[in-house]
Amino acid sequence: MVHVEAGLRSGDLRSPFPEEANRKITSQIASLHLAPTQTSKANLLAEMVAEEDIVVTGNTVIDALLATAEKWVPFSDKRLEELAKSGRRILLVTMHRRENQGDIMRGIGRALARIAEAEPELVIVWPAHKNPAVRESVLPAVEGKPNVVVTEPLAYGEFTRLLGISYIVLTDSGGVQEEAPSLGKPVLVMRDNTERPEAVEAGAVALLGTDENRIVMEVNRLLNDSARFDAMANAVNPYGDGQAAARTIAALSQLLGLGSRVEEFAAANR
Repeated sequence: MVHVEAGLRSGDLRSPFPEEANRKITSQIASLHLAPTQTSKANLLAEMVAEEDIVVTGNTVIDALLATAEKWVPFSDKRLEELAKSGRRILLVTMHRRENQGDIMRGIGRALARIAEAEPELVIVWPAHKNPAVRESVLPAVEGKPNVVVTEPLAYGEFTRLLGISYIVLTDSGGVQEEAPSLGKPVLVMRDNTERPEAVEAGAVALLGTDENRIVMEVNRLLNDSARFDAMANAVNPYGDGQAAARTIAALSQLLGLGSRVEEFAAANR
């Protein structure tokens, strides 16, 4: 077995759930571990995975993102096409985590409503997850707000374009923590921990937790503090350079006795 995106760890089996447990289990049976970063490699080494079985590739999601961002994709929702032409600042919101559902997510909905009221020139865009538990928790607080746009989930090309025109990203997603910094977007994460700490250490991502007041405060701070915004937007992205797939193919070739590995991915210095 070959494990792509190996070595991600939050240190808490309950968050993210069930991904943390699934990754730890997979590491016990994999023959080749394709770690996206040196931090992920260090996690595997700490769990006694042999170093010769680990290759640091960068993350293939960055390959996909960069290739997709080069293409112009029309929005299927006309409201987004109009928003793209307007030049208004966009707060892109994504949320779905099981551990945030219920009272926590209702609090996030209230936070979004407060942000919308405090910043009328800002547009909050939320591609709503299909899970009824997510929608039922958040929609009552934001429905009817003139500067909140709720859409259906977007195809990847559309989401990438929306990410590219957004000003700030507010999320509880794992993958978005990697994608947004690649496009120079500051990311505020509604979680207490992350299995992707590299961007936090680089300054591109900030962990907020899920407290309603903290979310409102940190979004408003980032909207109105240009120095903080610039520091996050210009931080080095530690997750990839668009060549992860090529390194993956080379590592697989070596595993099968058909070729040799290439130089591992190393994040650029500031």
